[in-house]
Order: sequence, then C-alpha cells, then structure tokens
Amino acid sequence: MKLNGIIAYPITPFKADTQEIDFDALTITLNSLLEQECDAIAPLGSAGESAYLSWSEWQQVAEKSIEVVNHRVPVILGISELTTQMAIQKAKMAEQLGADVIMVLPISYWKLTDEEIYEYYQQIAAATKLPIMVYNNPATSGIDLSPELIVKMFQNIENICMVKDSTGDIQRMHKFYELTQGKLPFYNGCNPLALEAFCAGASGWCTVAPNLLGKLPRQLYQAIKSGDLAQAQALFYKQLPVLRFVVQGGLPKTVKAGLNELGFSVGDPRKPLQSATPAEIEHLKTLIKQATTA
Repeated sequence: MKLNGIIAYPITPFKADTQEIDFDALTITLNSLLEQECDAIAPLGSAGESAYLSWSEWQQVAEKSIEVVNHRVPVILGISELTTQMAIQKAKMAEQLGADVIMVLPISYWKLTDEEIYEYYQQIAAATKLPIMVYNNPATSGIDLSPELIVKMFQNIENICMVKDSTGDIQRMHKFYELTQGKLPFYNGCNPLALEAFCAGASGWCTVAPNLLGKLPRQLYQAIKSGDLAQAQALFYKQLPVLRFVVQGGLPKTVKAGLNELGFSVGDPRKPLQSATPAEIEHLKTLIKQATTA
C-alpha cells in the first residue's frame, strides 16, 4: 500500500468535567477532517494523546474512529509502546478492528540498540498482516532511528513499507531517496517543513493542520502536485505561523484550544498536560484568522 497527500491527525476529545473520552465530539471532529478532503486519518498519535490512554480507552478510540471513517479513506492507527508485547497486542487489535495501516513508534526508558529496534519491528510485523509505517520522532520517543536502519528494515521486513520522519531534518528525506533509489515512500511529520518535504519528494504530510486550517493543507499538496511552486509557497507561508505555534506549544494543548475556539467542544488535554493560557488562545485565534482570511 502507498498513501499520498494529507494524512490528518485527530485529537482525542475529553469531557470537561470527568476527562472521560467524549465519543460524540470524536465523531464530529473526525467527520470535519473528512470534509477537509484529507487523504487518510491517523488516530492515536501524539496529538491524540495515545500515551495518556488506558488499553481499554485505546481500543475504544480505535474502534470508534474506524467505524466513523467507514472506509471513506484509509485509517492509520498509532502504536507507541515500551514493550514489544504490548505493541504486538495493539497491532493484532488494529488488524481485528479493520485498520488499514499501523504507524509504529518505539519508545524507550533504556536506550535501545539498533538490533533491539530492528527486533521490535520484526516481531510486530510477524504478528500482523497490516502494512507498517515506521515512525521516527526522537523528541517524543527518546530514540532516533537512523535512515540506514529504517532502510534496512524496509528492505528486509516484508510489511514495513513506509516511513514518517518528524526530525525536521530535510537531509533525512534525501537519504531515504538516495538509499532506496526512491522506492521507500516517506512522509513528513514536521509541520514547518511541509514545503521542503514535498519538494524533496515526500509522498504525504502527516499533520494536525486540517483541524484548524481547513482545506489549506490540501491546497498546498494540490499546488505541489500540479507543479505550481509559486502557489505552493504562498499557501505554505500563509499557514506557517500557525504550524510553528502548534508545534512549539505542544499539539494536544494548542490544537484542542483552537478547536474549542472554532466551536468544537473537545475539552482539555489530560493531566499532567495543561490547557492553553488565555494569552495563548488569543494569539492562536489571531493566527488562525490571518491564515484563513482570503
């Protein structure tokens, strides 16, 4: 399987009083992302606060997301676990629930060797038939997967077929291309790098941006696809202040604040994460208005 375009990341909404998952709000936000013409939906990533959910909550969000999307676009479920055993449990559940792809991010307390990382992915891959997107995000996982290791896994582990890189280093993307003669589909996970990544040949952009910026991310992708670099640049710079703000402020906090201001009641991030301050909310409102006003 090869995905192209805008891969949108939903948040996991919580009820304001209890911090339980709000499934009605989840349904509304997922449908809204689909209305922005996203090419795939990726629940349970960093923006979805998957690290703060129990096993049963993870299953409930996965099941509800797959049910709501209902084959309109592919669903990529995020799996990020300390133990191989738990990652395998989630991979099997993802397949059982009907996910199309799993995105796997190893996290560590003890620093993992390349051999341990390779075995982690190999054992997960052996437990499922689902295509696997390798996810590299050292800022959240504490592990940095080298391009050489990722390419080795792509070449030797059958269902590893794509990579999302969130390092913000464009040279990584050039390396993926060079080491595989362009055969490894790579996806940009660093929002402020969207323009350069597409120009480097990224198959897609994994982003929370459609939550706050509507069809602007999709329009950027279409401008790149049609070869209109001037239009792509204009669209990118329109979005860049918002993209920078949400990354610097932390995705769950800033995206939820933005959605709440746009009329979606999605609650606050789960503790110990804090809500955006009134000043941050005002600044974000201004940035969104500037980006989305013609």
